[in-house]
Amino acid sequence: MADIDFLPREYGYVALVLVFYCFLNFWMGFQVGKARRKYKVPYPTLYASESENKDAKLFNCIQRGHQNSLEYMPMFFVLMVLGGIRHPCICAGLGSLYIVTRYFYFEGYSTGDPQKRLSIGKYGFLALMGLMVCTISFGVSLLRA
Repeated sequence: MADIDFLPREYGYVALVLVFYCFLNFWMGFQVGKARRKYKVPYPTLYASESENKDAKLFNCIQRGHQNSLEYMPMFFVLMVLGGIRHPCICAGLGSLYIVTRYFYFEGYSTGDPQKRLSIGKYGFLALMGLMVCTISFGVSLLRA
């Protein structure tokens, strides 16, 4: 087994939160797949055209909610992985908050009214900012060592 003694024991929480985000991402992908069937938007079409599909806005909102989550996923993962080395419990908490806000962001967007994504979803940026602070703290601690 690999020697991982350099990581704090609590880093396991970071790993679990990252896996929970993967489950949320899979669930959002399934929702897009269901919407494709319901609103008749075939692959590989990424977004429906309003001139060709009366339900285009509903489908596009669902697709966009998932797409936006995919766009932020690399930043979220990097901040969790790096910041969690120095602050595993704080990052796990912030990561959990981010996952909850992403769920509500997606659910709000899926209503077809894009403004509803921001009711609770807007607080995800606070979680990302906190993760950035943790990662900066980690980087500064490396430079000072």
